[in-house]
Amino acid sequence: MSGNNLLVALSGQPNCGKSTVFNMLTGARQHVANYPGVTVEKKTGHYRKGQTRVELVDLPGTYSLTSYSLEERVARDFLLHDGPGAVIDVVDASNLKRNLYLTLQLLEMEIPMVLNLNMMDVAKRRGITINQEGLAERLGVAVVPTVGKQNVGGDALKETIFDLASREARPGFHIDYGPMEPMLEELSAALAEDQRLAATYPARWMAVKLMEDDAEANVLLKRSHYDAPGVLKLVEKLRGQFQEEAGLAAERHVAFARHRVCAEIAREFVKHPEEKCKTLSDRADRYVCNRFIGPLILIGILFVLYEVSIVFGNWLALKAWPIWGSLESFTANVLPQAGFLEDPLLRSLGIWTVKSVTAILNYLPIFFLLFSLIAILEDSGYMPRMAFILDRLFRRFGLHGQSTLPLILGGVYVGGCAIPAVMATKAIPDERARLATILIAPMMNCLAKVPLYLLLIGAYFAEQAGMAMFFIATVTLFMALPVAKALTLTVLKKCDRAPFIMEMPPYHLPTVQGVLRRAVERVWLFVKKIVTVVVAVAVVVFVLINFPGLSEERMKHYETRRDAEITKFMKAVEKTEYRGEILPADITPMILFGEALKDAKRGVSDQAAASAINDEFQAANPLYYAVVKRKGADGRKLNRALKTVIRSRKALRRDIRSERFENSFLGMAGRALEPVTQFAGFNWRINIALLSAFAAKENSAATLGAIYGIDGDEASVQESMKAGEVGFTPLHALALMLFMALYPPCVPTSIMVRMQSNSTKWMLFSIGYQTLLGLGVASLVFTGGTLLGLSGFQTMWVFYGLCVTATVVMALIPERSICDEGEELTKAGSTSCPEGA
Repeated sequence: MSGNNLLVALSGQPNCGKSTVFNMLTGARQHVANYPGVTVEKKTGHYRKGQTRVELVDLPGTYSLTSYSLEERVARDFLLHDGPGAVIDVVDASNLKRNLYLTLQLLEMEIPMVLNLNMMDVAKRRGITINQEGLAERLGVAVVPTVGKQNVGGDALKETIFDLASREARPGFHIDYGPMEPMLEELSAALAEDQRLAATYPARWMAVKLMEDDAEANVLLKRSHYDAPGVLKLVEKLRGQFQEEAGLAAERHVAFARHRVCAEIAREFVKHPEEKCKTLSDRADRYVCNRFIGPLILIGILFVLYEVSIVFGNWLALKAWPIWGSLESFTANVLPQAGFLEDPLLRSLGIWTVKSVTAILNYLPIFFLLFSLIAILEDSGYMPRMAFILDRLFRRFGLHGQSTLPLILGGVYVGGCAIPAVMATKAIPDERARLATILIAPMMNCLAKVPLYLLLIGAYFAEQAGMAMFFIATVTLFMALPVAKALTLTVLKKCDRAPFIMEMPPYHLPTVQGVLRRAVERVWLFVKKIVTVVVAVAVVVFVLINFPGLSEERMKHYETRRDAEITKFMKAVEKTEYRGEILPADITPMILFGEALKDAKRGVSDQAAASAINDEFQAANPLYYAVVKRKGADGRKLNRALKTVIRSRKALRRDIRSERFENSFLGMAGRALEPVTQFAGFNWRINIALLSAFAAKENSAATLGAIYGIDGDEASVQESMKAGEVGFTPLHALALMLFMALYPPCVPTSIMVRMQSNSTKWMLFSIGYQTLLGLGVASLVFTGGTLLGLSGFQTMWVFYGLCVTATVVMALIPERSICDEGEELTKAGSTSCPEGA
């Protein structure tokens, strides 16, 4: 305790109700961020006990405190280096034997601790009784029962923590490691020779971790002990000696000893009913985890999740769009006015930046629903079952059962979004599988790719549109799975892995408060982090698209065309009563006046409200209003002339935009890439469209429309492209579709990759490898199909067969499991391999 402040850590295994205890203690006084340098969420809160302000840190849920997973390292580093005054160890009272495994490791770290028996209602319902006094005496810690979701026991827990932090007592419980004890004593003595290390880390705890060959413990030793090489040599000697004498690896002996103590304590202090009846969870799992019925239930749940988060979320996003549209309108109103040909730089940059931000904010309904549903799946206990059902299949490709949700959200078939897909990888405990999922999620069929698919299929595969759409919608998965396996065998080979521990917790009914709180926390964390980065990226992209700009000669050409249109309009003015009142300088303000009136009435269905808006605009400028609203014969005549000017202005601005785009830094890059992309059948116009898609994939179809001079419906773009690209065949279109399928993540997704991987290196790698892979596949398809004399449709199915074959072959390549036995946990209380193995 420091002054009137007390730092308390909240620890516990997954599914022990730790979040409900945290909410019970802190209420709404919470803050969510990330631990420094990692992507693991850091949830903090506080409460007051008398004059003391208690800061509570909710550590990641972990089964143990080894260095396998990022969550385990984060939790252990906090306990070692942040100096909490006390630890609340939350355990599931209905499954005490399993939860004690983490408890014993916390006791070995010699931090003042309170054992919180949570979910006592579940234990009581199952007829389980716990001798709390005997348990407290055996472990040497205070034991406090609670029911977190019912706010029962919170005051007693606060009182116990306060009393514990006020005392100097330390837990004195030690595990008897039997034949290893002499070696631990020898190693502890060697460690204690360095007073700096002894003052920082408990010597016995460090000795146990070194005997386990814990990688992080080795790092701590090298950082803290003056004779680290000598101690490591001693560790190596003792480990070899133990294995020779006991016939068992030291780390396995440590794990078995802990499990043995857990079982002894549970037998002594936990009493189960004589007739063990099957719980509701057991009965439900007969169907939920059934080999045949389970996958069908999973598909149904994922379908509902997809429909609610993506489909209904998209509908909500459309309904919420007027909010972001009003923000864009407000920005446009406060910035300098638009010009006839060009807008002032400040206006263009400001509107571009705001549109970039609102494009991300428009996803908020999807994210909110997604995070809410994920919280429901987590709190209900179904998420581990989902991973259990699919892990056997996915791990053949280096993925994890929990890779399912990100791939579904990314668009396993058609219509997902890569941003929430990458965000959903946070729940994957295995770092290698998590990174592999992050790196293949953008290869799914996000909704933004669909416009280009539809454009190309409509133009070049119109007669086989259904088959072509099925091909592009399914081939992505058969490309992504082999790529995931290749990544895990190469660049991700050295990434940390976690043993596959699959606990089947009892089913719980999620609380509305808990679900909403977690959804809001995660959405707010996303908004804070990504919006600032999007603004910076938007400015960079704006420069690449708009500079160096048009030459003075070309601008004069467009100004001449503008002047001709203005002259025509003024001739029409001369023949009306407005001669002398309407001047050339009034044309642009009049056009903007009409646009403002249209914007003001957009979405207004009430006649009285519409009339009030008309009256307001008429009072502001009666002259412009008369022309825009066709008042009188002269007003109607000038309105027709003004519409001609508006059409010409739009055409001129579109031509300028297209030419500036072509001559921009991005356009230069498109031409420079032609020697490379020619093998895929891409020319500079296609290159520009693909480069623009990096900002947002929707840009690809829109840019092609702009390049071919079309500002209209999709069908006209298709016809214009076929007419404008002489020699562009279905084989070209197929190569382009496959390149888009493998296209590197767009800017917002790249930012999310950076956030979730916590590494700029992986963000750049995701961009680079997908670009090279996409270009390689497109070149193979186009050049190979050309050399073999195949049509685009024939090449499509030859390539499909190659992808399916590659998927099967990669699935058969064996991979060494992190556990020698490769066992799986199927029910609570057993692990795939003992901790430390």
